[in-house]
Amino acid sequence: MSYRQLKWMILIVPTLLIGIWEYVRHQFLMPYLSMEAGNYLTPMLLFMISVTLQYKWFRNLESMQEELQKERAHKASWEEREQLARELHDGIAQSLFLLSVKVDRAERRQKSSGEAVDLDELRTTIQDVNRYVRQAISDLKLPPDIDEEGNHLSFPERIQQIADEYQLVLHLNWALSEDRWSAKEKLELLACIREAIVNAGKHAAVQEIFVQGNEQEGAFQVRIIDRGNGFVVGELTPERYGLRIIKERAEQMHWSLIVESSAGETSIMIQGGYGNDENPRIDR
Repeated sequence: MSYRQLKWMILIVPTLLIGIWEYVRHQFLMPYLSMEAGNYLTPMLLFMISVTLQYKWFRNLESMQEELQKERAHKASWEEREQLARELHDGIAQSLFLLSVKVDRAERRQKSSGEAVDLDELRTTIQDVNRYVRQAISDLKLPPDIDEEGNHLSFPERIQQIADEYQLVLHLNWALSEDRWSAKEKLELLACIREAIVNAGKHAAVQEIFVQGNEQEGAFQVRIIDRGNGFVVGELTPERYGLRIIKERAEQMHWSLIVESSAGETSIMIQGGYGNDENPRIDR
């Protein structure tokens, strides 16, 4: 029953039933029921109607209001995250990029004029800050880990959210338990998966994405596969910024990253042990 229907039922049903009772009382029960007794019975009957019918309807109405409030809070939280990510991207990230361009231009001018000024340290600092901002933007773009009803979403459900956001058909084969990961590991792994899905959607010209998660020899393996254009695997050049972010996040968590690509398929595999500070890094 909809919110509008409930409101009308709460207004109409008691009035209709009391009207029927009064008609029956005056037309058929007057010889058997005195006016004074009828006047006492009418409010008692109204109370019984309210308790038996309206109480349940009011409970449903309150439940609808609670769900609406949760949905509004969820939407507001998501909009705030998007707004903050947009401000970071349009403000700080763009300014850092412009500053990096100016440093490169200044270095070229100095080389042409014969001046020996080392700008490597400044460039490194700018790149580090730019990387931190980009990672913060990526984290903010991750969907919240609760749904509209306030229930915590599982890892596969959050991956599905990301695929739906970029209108990709997700083929998920997930056999990992997230209970063994710390909160930081979950965040970093989900950010890596998101970046891989985003790259596939933007650059590989695909409509489908394959995500596999399994455990092998005490370590987890997560593989993201797209059957798109592919590219030449080599140095992670600046234009492959998404892969650079995945690589840096994996190294920070002591995970290994294996990228394989050919015409028709690209595979990104993240492999590591459980426990952020307890497991050694697994090398390629």
